[in-house]
Amino acid sequence: MRNVIPGYILFTVLGYLSGSILFGKVFSGLMKGIDLTAVSDDGNPGTFNAFRYGGIMCGIFTLLADLLKGCLPVTACRSYLGSGCLLFAFVMAAPVFGHAFSVFYHGEGGKAIAVSFGVLLGLLPNAFPLLALAGFYLFFSLVIRLTPHAKRSVCAFLGLIFSCILFEKRRSVLLGCIMLAGTVIYKHCIPLIYHDTRTDV
Repeated sequence: MRNVIPGYILFTVLGYLSGSILFGKVFSGLMKGIDLTAVSDDGNPGTFNAFRYGGIMCGIFTLLADLLKGCLPVTACRSYLGSGCLLFAFVMAAPVFGHAFSVFYHGEGGKAIAVSFGVLLGLLPNAFPLLALAGFYLFFSLVIRLTPHAKRSVCAFLGLIFSCILFEKRRSVLLGCIMLAGTVIYKHCIPLIYHDTRTDV
């Protein structure tokens, strides 16, 4: 066990650093000469704003890069060290935390939805967390339509937490899902609370 601890720490650090690269900000700057955090309404350097302000190609590149920066560290760690150790949870959470609180942008970052899906893609063939999150997004988009998008995201990630508590058998994966979902929920709750406060004034 002690022999693999440095490996998990290494993958956690690499995941955080890769997550900290805000590709929406990078690609929009390279392809359109704009800063997503400056031109967008919510200042979020994520996939949606990359499509909206940077165009189709910028959005596609951002989406793929955000998925990969979540998927690759998790897949590599699973391949070399396995996913049974509880430290694997930190490997799962690291890219999401990096995107939300980037070391390269003074702790600022995005809302980490695409990178979260990337992390869950890295768990395949264990598809349950990925399918659960996608299912809750569809449910709150098509069946019970929640607006704005922030509320839909919060409910979808809460659904991921509760479904994993009920059905995910690996404690490391369960803890990782709770940690990444908690990060995303926190990032979405800040603007919701701020908006509600402004509305009450």
